[in-house]
Amino acid sequence: MNILLLGSGGREHALAHKMLQSPLCNTLFVAPGNAGTAAIANNVNISPTDFEAVKKLALQENINMVVVGPEDPLVKGVYDFFKNDAQISNIPVIGPSQYGAQLEGSKEFAKKFLVKNNIPTAAYESFTKETVEQGCKFLETLKAPYVLKADGLAAGKGVLILQDLAEAQQELRNMLVDEKFGQASTKVVIEEFLDGIELSCFVLTDGKSYKLLPTAKDYKRIGEGDKGLNTGGMGAVSPVPFADAEFMQKIEERIVKPTIQGFVNDNIDYKGFVFIGLIKVGNDPFVIEYNVRMGDPETEVVIPRLKSDLVEVFNAMANQTLDTVDFEIDSRSAATVMLVSGGYPEDYEKGKVITGLDAVEGSIVFHAGTTLSGTDAVTSGGRVLAVTSYGEDFKEAIKKSYQNIDKLHFDKMYYRKDIGFDL
Repeated sequence: MNILLLGSGGREHALAHKMLQSPLCNTLFVAPGNAGTAAIANNVNISPTDFEAVKKLALQENINMVVVGPEDPLVKGVYDFFKNDAQISNIPVIGPSQYGAQLEGSKEFAKKFLVKNNIPTAAYESFTKETVEQGCKFLETLKAPYVLKADGLAAGKGVLILQDLAEAQQELRNMLVDEKFGQASTKVVIEEFLDGIELSCFVLTDGKSYKLLPTAKDYKRIGEGDKGLNTGGMGAVSPVPFADAEFMQKIEERIVKPTIQGFVNDNIDYKGFVFIGLIKVGNDPFVIEYNVRMGDPETEVVIPRLKSDLVEVFNAMANQTLDTVDFEIDSRSAATVMLVSGGYPEDYEKGKVITGLDAVEGSIVFHAGTTLSGTDAVTSGGRVLAVTSYGEDFKEAIKKSYQNIDKLHFDKMYYRKDIGFDL
């Protein structure tokens, strides 16, 4: 098969790395890809949301399957674009329909879906510019901390958790009236705060049946001890040590099964990944959010633990025969540590030459924000590299990653030295 993978981050490099292990994969194209995918696949410099260019490439290169990495093309309807075009409707797209992608594209849509399907989640209300003062009054009925979520896509930065009531009311006005997050915050969901420890659950579904991927936990804050600004993720571990068999059963019965049944009930066309952001409160799981694709950097620890043929699994998802596929997970733990540009998640410089990649042993380096300048890999984003290792437990895996990070360098390189500290 000729496969086209859309995206350019560490998630896409990890998916490419895994798909190329399949005897079913002849040629892999990545659009636009990065310096890491350039070394193993064929990068094509087109945007994942330029659907006409994607179509042209699919026809030109006899593409047999499209795998979608990031959320943007899914929310903009790439699945429907292929399905409704006679020239390319025979090419399966791994990802949900535009309607299904609202689970990530709209916080309000997701909350309504959760409530309708009796899936445990925090109580909420949603507000617009017109009802901003009602929103401020609603905040007065809640206890601190206050959770404000931009309804639309805000690149992982649209959630504010605030301790002070007056500040929360001011931020609500900033989001709705002053359009702090642009279009994404024309509607804001206010949620009760759930206190617990977070984890992510990943599900593959063909819209009827499902397979559970390993759990993972990522570390969002830039500073050690989970302090400072939110980022796209500074590292991750899999599996999550506190998610024992009893807890996993609760997740499956109370959350995963009703989610997939909800797709069936609502005729949601969904052949792809479901990322369920969870919080463990006491000994019970609650849903914080859905994503309609794999997380990053969780992909870099979850996908390496999959022993099954990923392309075969994707085929089964496209044909709705997922329940017939053998599914095997590596019993070892995996951990990844993100190396980021100095200044990230605020302003940072690009174009820094990366050295030491050839010296890494016993870890996999996934490229995130990199590009090629001549023969050199150089930085092109805030999150630059993810260094992933296996171990008998997460501590051993993390230790290996840190040992290899010592061999890597680019100007102003920064990383957290405490990934897994809270486990």
